Amino acid sequence: MADLLRIVRTTTFKLTVLYAAVFALSITIVAGFLYWSTIGALQNQTDATIEAEVTGLAEQYRADGLRRLVGVIRDRIAADPDSRALYLFADRNYSPLAGNLAQWPELVSRDDGWYSFVHHSGEDQVTARARVFALSKGLVLLVGREITDLDRTAVLFRNALAWGGGLAIVLSLVGGVIMSGSVLRRIEQINATTRRIMSGDLSQRVASRGTADELDQLVDNLNAMLEEIERLMDGVRHVADNIAHDLRTPLTRLRNALEEAEHAADPDSARGHVEAALADADNLLRTFNALLRIARLESGSYETGHHRVALRTLVEDATELYQAVAEDKKVTLSASCCSEGEIEGDRDLLFQLLVNLIDNAVKYTPPGGVVEIRLDDVGENVNLTVCDTGPGVPESLRDRVLERFFRLDSSRRVAGNGLGLSLVQAIARHHDAVLELGENDPGLRVEVRFRPDASDSVP
Repeated sequence: MADLLRIVRTTTFKLTVLYAAVFALSITIVAGFLYWSTIGALQNQTDATIEAEVTGLAEQYRADGLRRLVGVIRDRIAADPDSRALYLFADRNYSPLAGNLAQWPELVSRDDGWYSFVHHSGEDQVTARARVFALSKGLVLLVGREITDLDRTAVLFRNALAWGGGLAIVLSLVGGVIMSGSVLRRIEQINATTRRIMSGDLSQRVASRGTADELDQLVDNLNAMLEEIERLMDGVRHVADNIAHDLRTPLTRLRNALEEAEHAADPDSARGHVEAALADADNLLRTFNALLRIARLESGSYETGHHRVALRTLVEDATELYQAVAEDKKVTLSASCCSEGEIEGDRDLLFQLLVNLIDNAVKYTPPGGVVEIRLDDVGENVNLTVCDTGPGVPESLRDRVLERFFRLDSSRRVAGNGLGLSLVQAIARHHDAVLELGENDPGLRVEVRFRPDASDSVP
C-alpha cells in the first residue's frame, strides 16, 4: 500500500491521470459527434421514407378520393405484411377505417411536427415515429414507421461509448502506475547514488540505461558534474598538500630569522635577520595573492574591465622590462610582432600572463641561451608564443606543470612557488584562449591562442 501511495504521488502518475482525463474527454467529444451523426442520419432516413409515403398517399387521395386512398393502404399492407410501415385511416372519432393498427395510439407530440408512440406487435411493445394529416369531413390519416432498430442502435452506441471510455481510462491509469513505477525506480537509483556521494564517496556514478531519453541525459549531466566536482576536490586536496609542503620551508625560515633577530647580539645583526624575515613574508604574501587571483579567475568572480587591448604594446613593454634581467643572465631576449594583436580583454591580466611566461623562460634558460617572443595572426586567431632554449618540460608532465605548486625536480634549485603557469592558464581561460605547451628543440614553446571576438564569451 505504501508503494502504491508513493506511485500515486509521483509527477508521472499525475501527468498520466491528466492525460487520461484529456483522452477521455477527447473520446467523448469524438464519439458524441459520431453518435449524433449516425443516429441523426438513420432518423433522417426514416423521416424521408415516411414523408415519401405521405406524399404518395396524399396524391392518391387528391386524384381519386377516399375510396382510392383506402384501397392503396390495404394494398400496401397486403403486399408486405411484415413491413415496418404503419398506416391508420380513422374517422373524426379516431375509429379505425383502414390500416394495420388496431386502434388510434396515444401520440406524444414533438416540437418538429412529428409524433412518437408505442404500439403492440404480438407480445412486444414497439416504438414508432409518425406524421398525422387531417383530411376532409374530419377524417385523419396517420403514417409512420417502427424505429425499434434505431433505438437499439442508439443503445448499443451509448453502451459501447461508456464501456470504451471506461476501459480507456482504466488502461491509462494502469499504464500510469506501470510507467510511474519504472520512473520511480530509476529516480530511486539516482537518489541512492547521491546519498552515497553525500556520505563522502565521490567516486560513485549514476548508472545509465543507454536509452538516450531525458533521464539518461540527466544522468549524463549528473555524472559530468560529479566528474568535475571530484576533479575540483582532488585539486583542493592537492593544493592543500602542496601548501603544507611548499610553505613549510619559508615559514620555518621566517621563524628562524625572527628567533635569531630576537637573540642577536647587536642591532645591525638583528636588522639583517628582520629584513630576511620581511623578504620571506613578502614571498608568502605573493604566493597567497597568486593563489587568490587564480581562485577568483577560475570561479568567475574576478571583476575586470574588458576593452580593446593591443598585445603588441604589452609585448614591447614586457620585453623592455625584462631586457636588463636577461642581459644579467647573458640570455638573448627578443620580440617579433607581425601583428597588432588586438583583442578584447583585461590589460592588467594579459600583462601578468606575458610577464609570467617571460619570467619563466628567462629564469630557466641557461647563460648563452635565447628567449624569443612572437606575435602573429594565424587564421582568425591571434597567437602569442614564448620560446626558450632551456631544459624544457617532458611531454608526459606538460599537463602537470599547469597545476598549482607543481615543480619539476630539476627546477627546485631555482627560486619560485610553482604558481606561474597555473596563473597563466587561469588568465588564458578567463579570456577564452587556448594554452598549449610544446617542444622547441631544445627548450619549451608556450603558445596562447586568442580569438579576436573573445569578449563575447568573457565573463
